[in-house]
Amino acid sequence: QRSNGQRPPRGARGHHRPRPSRAPRGLPPAPSAMMLTSKARQQGAKAVPVKKQPEPPKLEDLIAKRDYLGAITLVEFELQQAREARLASGWQTNPMTGEYEFVAGGKQTQPPGADEAEEESTKLKWLAFAAFHCGDFHKALATYDDLVQRCGDTDPALHLYAACCLLGLGSYKEAEARAARGPVTPLQNRLLFHAAHRTNDEGKLMTHHQRLQDTTEDQLSLASIHYLRNHFQEATDIYKRLLLENRDFAALNVYVALCYYKLDYYDVSLEILGAYLGQYPDSAVALNLKACNQFRLYDGKAAEAELAPLTAGAASVDKLEFDLVRHNMVVFRGGERALQVLPPLTDLIPEARLNLVIYHMHHREVEEAYNLMKDMEPTSPQEYILKGVVNLAMGQALDSREHLKVAQQYFQLVGASASECDTIPGRQCMAACFFVLRQFDDVLVYLKSIEAYFPNDPTFVFNLAIAKAAAGQYAEAEAGLLQLQALPGGEDLRGDYVYNMWLARCHVMTGKARAAWELYLKLESSQESFAMLQLLANDCYKTGAFLYAAKAFDTLERLDPNPEYWDGKRGACVGVFQQVVAGKERKDLLRDVAALLKSARNPQVEYLLRVIKKWGRENGITIN
Repeated sequence: QRSNGQRPPRGARGHHRPRPSRAPRGLPPAPSAMMLTSKARQQGAKAVPVKKQPEPPKLEDLIAKRDYLGAITLVEFELQQAREARLASGWQTNPMTGEYEFVAGGKQTQPPGADEAEEESTKLKWLAFAAFHCGDFHKALATYDDLVQRCGDTDPALHLYAACCLLGLGSYKEAEARAARGPVTPLQNRLLFHAAHRTNDEGKLMTHHQRLQDTTEDQLSLASIHYLRNHFQEATDIYKRLLLENRDFAALNVYVALCYYKLDYYDVSLEILGAYLGQYPDSAVALNLKACNQFRLYDGKAAEAELAPLTAGAASVDKLEFDLVRHNMVVFRGGERALQVLPPLTDLIPEARLNLVIYHMHHREVEEAYNLMKDMEPTSPQEYILKGVVNLAMGQALDSREHLKVAQQYFQLVGASASECDTIPGRQCMAACFFVLRQFDDVLVYLKSIEAYFPNDPTFVFNLAIAKAAAGQYAEAEAGLLQLQALPGGEDLRGDYVYNMWLARCHVMTGKARAAWELYLKLESSQESFAMLQLLANDCYKTGAFLYAAKAFDTLERLDPNPEYWDGKRGACVGVFQQVVAGKERKDLLRDVAALLKSARNPQVEYLLRVIKKWGRENGITIN
């Protein structure tokens, strides 16, 4: 051991080469193995072949295979090894200055060279690259910030790469400011182009649009902006042209398939997607898009089957690796575990918020749905439609004309737009718009134009029947409402208050007052029975079904002694008597009329009964 911390000169006495370390006493170096080897050599036996150790993976191979998680693991392992070796040598990097500093106790007297520092910076760049492509924008941004501290202003392109990470994180203003610190390059222009779109700055958007060149990268950026602005046909044209020019760019097939999916050409999308899946059958993006096409063409089970390679081994939807797959599995399973999966994804996946709103609407949680949508500015037809539906539900729940007006405007905006006017959702929007305006003849024009596409959809059949009833087409409306009783999924609608009220009115208006009265008797114990009694009393009176009008007014009078109910009951009883006298009703109905009159405490009852009994005696019918 040295007492003064100085190293003695090489020629000094006592300085000698250290001896090889001996094995501890009691642990001989495996003599049995030595004896076995000697014996085998004496017998001329072949030596046992030693297994060749697998070579460690190379970073270039991992990047080429798109194994970015493996690349991150490899680079972090190599960086950790380098740090441990540096610490053992007595030199480490100062986190504040980025320079090497000597730590007492080490062996190496010279600081690491520039080559080692450059090698570490190169590995950090690969780490950030892999993290970015793996979708870990936080890790990539932190790595680029570390590189900026190390390199200073020697590599200004690092600011552009950091801006790309900020764009991926949704920090658009910060991305714009960070990109401005980088060099003026086509990448900077593309970054600012996307940031302008995200911040809805049309002036900057057009400025950077004009600076785009006819290069593959710039044209891909332009196509993506077209896609994000719902100009799917323009995006498709660019992608197809680039695919013709670059046959090796297989990923362009996914972009084209995605555009056709948005254009509702699901079969075409699947056909184009097959070319990419033939080369990369494990692509999460391509498999997810294929599942979405299957969902549109068939159902959730068919879609879920396509995601089997990505969901195998997961205990539940919450444990899936990809956010997009977790989101879509909730959709494919009809909203299962929506409240656990979707809320954390609302800021990552735009559709997550919309599907969470739909979940709340399906569970009649209108206020929760409205709170999710009230601050969101719609940018796509789907968002406009959903915001209109939510405002319509709020208007109905609160009896708010303001919400109904907002809903009507959203529906009209979508239905009258050039891109949506001839689509099924566009015509549904115009029907909803006229429904709110109570212009039911116009509602029927739009609904009948798409009726063939919804032969067994209970919601569509219900809305069409209600529109027909409101337009006075009671026979067709009655047939549509009765059709719901045979349709799968119509159970909720059949128990709905509005459904029963309209069905009762259609029965009365088509001369089936008895069927309407039987419908009331089934609902007699419900909260809506009083409203149905009022409807039956007035509609039966208007259509001349005086017996059932009298029964309804009699029940109303017993529930609420309102003088108007007695007036209606008296008029209905006189109406029945008049129909009997005219030979349009049976004489024995006068007994029912007399019983209804006797239940009232009104001085006019005696006079009415006297007249009815007198006519009965003269015509051979006894009324007690």
